[in-house]
Amino acid sequence: MRVDAWRGFPLLEAMSPEPKPQSPGQPAVKAAPITMGGMLLGLRRVSVLIPGIVVFAVAFGAAAAAKGVTGLEAFLMSALVYAGVSQLVAMELWRPEWSWGAIAGLAVVTATVNARMVLQGAALQPWFAQYSRTLNAFHLFFYTDANWLIGTRYQAEGGRDLGVLVGAGLALWLVWIVATMLGYGLGTLVADPRRYGIDLVMPIFFAAMIVPLWRGRRGMVPWVVAGLVALVTAKLVDGYAFIIVGSLAGAITGAFRDDHP
Repeated sequence: MRVDAWRGFPLLEAMSPEPKPQSPGQPAVKAAPITMGGMLLGLRRVSVLIPGIVVFAVAFGAAAAAKGVTGLEAFLMSALVYAGVSQLVAMELWRPEWSWGAIAGLAVVTATVNARMVLQGAALQPWFAQYSRTLNAFHLFFYTDANWLIGTRYQAEGGRDLGVLVGAGLALWLVWIVATMLGYGLGTLVADPRRYGIDLVMPIFFAAMIVPLWRGRRGMVPWVVAGLVALVTAKLVDGYAFIIVGSLAGAITGAFRDDHP
């Protein structure tokens, strides 16, 4: 496709694989890629997680129906908030009448659950920096834990096509919305995934995906520290503080260790 075909559409211009002009006297530099092939690869890599995502989205839809949330409100929450576990947490704290204090409390809890995204985004920032702000704003809306893990592994294999994250993110977003409405219609049929052991799908997926990132015994220390700190925090502190505390503990430990054996 010609370069001028993208003009007037900022997002499409950002996705164009054409060389980007530099300052006078410098040759054009080919932009970091984002291709349809990469998007299809992202779809394939995330497909193993889709059954588990469907169950959790159905559970959210059922919980929303049980709490008296309207179908439109449930749809908009999944389509615009799109926060996965945080939506389930929000349903646990949902109430028929709201005060400013209750809203603030819900915001603090969901912010704590999602605080891990700060560390995940920082880990992939050098990759994202190659792309325009418009494109980054677009694909980060669909950013999830699965995207981060798939992207981290893909980068470790030498990949650099952002289409992998875009494809995986779009696929999960669409599945989440459709399954939410299915769950809303089914009511409480799958309101508790733990009853069927399906809550193990996501942990198993993450464990399998993270194995190729293993870098030897020295790299094990931050993982162990993060896991132990998270477990202790979960026992001592109610709520979801263990997520960010464990993540920070592992990150800080890794920062102070030498990567060389």
